[in-house]
Amino acid sequence: MDYRAAGVDIDAASRVVDRVRDLARQTFTPGVLSDIGSFGGLFQPEWSRHRQPVLVASADGVGTKLKVAFLAGRHDTVGVDLVSHCVNDVLVQGARPLFFLDYLATGRLAPDVSTAVVQGLARGCVENGCALLGGETAEMPGFYAAGEYDLAGFIVGIVDRGSLIDGSGIAPGDRLIGLPSSGLHTNGFSLARRIVFETLGLGVDTPVDELGGRIGDELLRPHRSYLRPVSRLLESSPGLVKGLAHITGGGLTDNVPRVLPSGAAARIVRDWHVPPVFGFLQRAGSVPEDEMYRTFNMGIGMVVVVAPGSVAAARALLAAAGEPGAVPIGTVVEGDRQVVYAQESAP
Repeated sequence: MDYRAAGVDIDAASRVVDRVRDLARQTFTPGVLSDIGSFGGLFQPEWSRHRQPVLVASADGVGTKLKVAFLAGRHDTVGVDLVSHCVNDVLVQGARPLFFLDYLATGRLAPDVSTAVVQGLARGCVENGCALLGGETAEMPGFYAAGEYDLAGFIVGIVDRGSLIDGSGIAPGDRLIGLPSSGLHTNGFSLARRIVFETLGLGVDTPVDELGGRIGDELLRPHRSYLRPVSRLLESSPGLVKGLAHITGGGLTDNVPRVLPSGAAARIVRDWHVPPVFGFLQRAGSVPEDEMYRTFNMGIGMVVVVAPGSVAAARALLAAAGEPGAVPIGTVVEGDRQVVYAQESAP
């Protein structure tokens, strides 16, 4: 008996490392001090840019969106999903990403699949200016179904303590601005998959006229990163942004309250353009509207909170940064950190 007979191919793992080393090097920033293959990644931040530097860290996974990638045999987008999700999570506190690490685990290592996943990770890191500092590829026979894997990531960003965004200054009367999502992003896929593949019996290559293409392509649209437009907003007008909420699992209903202080609530007016995929899923699955807004992002991937008189300035800055679709979606009101939905237009 040997390790390969038990299901672990060390030679295949070495080939994967050889393939991804150049991909990772393309993401290296001046702070990187180590190479892929080290036991630990080394990074030296530029501390002089910050009076009181604070590190902000977050970890996440891609979730059951991976099941769609398995069905489609497409693995080059889930890495982008993961990086963008993690970048957005530290961005809401005002942090810019420094470096990222990944964890890829599978039952039997497929070098081509692993390389495609890392290509997506590297692309996401390059687009967000952070280094793919290292990671782990684990082959665990019998632990995962054939042809499947799990993917998780960990990010570290930096922000000056004086520039931290914690929502503590939010008050009734402040306005909510929504930044459009690219689709489902990485949340709600357990429900979406049940509707699409079980209830409707569609395949990933089935065209859906309402969506203008194949359902698999729609579901695999990468999670957006909001780093560029939000950074422009933060840098151009310090103090303008009073709070930020990344709309992930729990939708607007559960994520907006996470940035509200005690005594405040959000009154959200549902009158923005909702991408067709959400209406398609709601009708096909007979999903109640409240459930839709607590499961999916419904076309809003990031919410920005600003003072009443700053809406026009914020939208102008966002448009200049390539985000023309930012729309007012509501108001902060008195309440107990919850979301109240309304149908009439926002004041």
